[in-house]
Amino acid sequence: MTPLNRIIIDTDPGVDDILALLLALAAKSEEIEVLLLSVTYGNVEVQSCLRNVVALFHVIEKELEWRRGHGKLEGFDTMKSSKPIVAIGADHPLEDELLMADYFHGIDGLAGHPHLSPSDAWKTLFQPPPANSSPEDVAAARLLASPSSSFTASQAPAHKEMLRLLRENPPNTITIVAVGPLTNLALAAAEDTETFLRVKEVVVMGGAIDVSGNITPVAEFNTYADAVATARVFALTSPNPASTMPPNPLKMSTLPPYPSRLSKTLNLTLFPLDITTPHLLHKSIFADKLTSLIEAGSPLAEWTSAFVHKTYDKIQSFSRKQANPGLELHDPLCIWYMLTRSAPSWMLAPKGPEDIRIETSGQWTRGMHLVDRRNRKKIGTIESDQIKSPGAVDISNPMDNLVITNPAGEGGDAPVDHGGWLSVNKGNRINRIIGTPGEDAFGPYILERIFG
Repeated sequence: MTPLNRIIIDTDPGVDDILALLLALAAKSEEIEVLLLSVTYGNVEVQSCLRNVVALFHVIEKELEWRRGHGKLEGFDTMKSSKPIVAIGADHPLEDELLMADYFHGIDGLAGHPHLSPSDAWKTLFQPPPANSSPEDVAAARLLASPSSSFTASQAPAHKEMLRLLRENPPNTITIVAVGPLTNLALAAAEDTETFLRVKEVVVMGGAIDVSGNITPVAEFNTYADAVATARVFALTSPNPASTMPPNPLKMSTLPPYPSRLSKTLNLTLFPLDITTPHLLHKSIFADKLTSLIEAGSPLAEWTSAFVHKTYDKIQSFSRKQANPGLELHDPLCIWYMLTRSAPSWMLAPKGPEDIRIETSGQWTRGMHLVDRRNRKKIGTIESDQIKSPGAVDISNPMDNLVITNPAGEGGDAPVDHGGWLSVNKGNRINRIIGTPGEDAFGPYILERIFG
């Protein structure tokens, strides 16, 4: 049976990324096919992120052996049927210094816990053959690069693997789920924009719209880590990408502008902190599920418990002591969406798609997701089509009656509308998730899916 969803996961594996990957790989083969794990920097530097992905497969293989030996249902059908490609991507943002979240995820991304990790021999799997190698040598290297039964190691950069898969498959059949900084996606879109637009949907965990940020008062970590990359990807949702493209930073090796005419706009669905933060995995539920499995000898339960419990300790150190702390399931929520997207309880912002733009140069506001809160109509649209943030104040504005003589913004912005926020031909078009199948239901769901 053909899987309902074929996906690429772009990830910077820390704690919640690993839970997201486990949820995807543990799915039924008819639900989802994981074509590629595109690894980027983020929570920790990229080599540590790659090590965490390899360790994940190493532990799952041990878990399957344990389950077979104890007569248990193996699970992880998607991993076994997909044997996803693993490719290493960007090791730094398009500009600025490298930002990491090792203060939270630990120096290795998994709370500093090396238990059950593979040996360092895995590093050779991702090293390309010498530049002067013959085609036969290259073919032999590819064959040797994948001794694992669980994944296929790629020696090509992640963004090039992304483009290859999009090029070799029919348009609108592959979804990219991006749960880290968007650098790999920005590189792919810059290199071959039309091939990148063959994607069915880009699902992004990032941003904060009507809540505070988690790295600055206004910015969420993934966006802040590479605001320029996020702005460039978001710009492809616009009928006029140039209207929201960031200026080229002085410190950045210049990426080309997008072609002036594109075949389509990007379909992008956003999961900001507004919707992800309330979905918690509480310590008591986690312990209840895993304690007996650990006692029985489950390698996966032992490995997961070690870094998740370290994370609960870190959460306690950052806030007032809680009787039952909860781990925020930001990244796994995007995988839940892929598995259950037909459920009517997944709700989009009612007056979307929304013009959400990314601040790339503000001293204090870099990475901020901006919406127009002036409560003014876009010229040429009717009231029912208007986009209003849930946080907007609905008051009468005398500027609503102003006649704008250049509504399309041709040849420049219209008066009193710098940036073209009121133009129907400018601005981004972002689908934002505001409702899910249930905040309280997700913690037990993910544990049941992964551990049975």
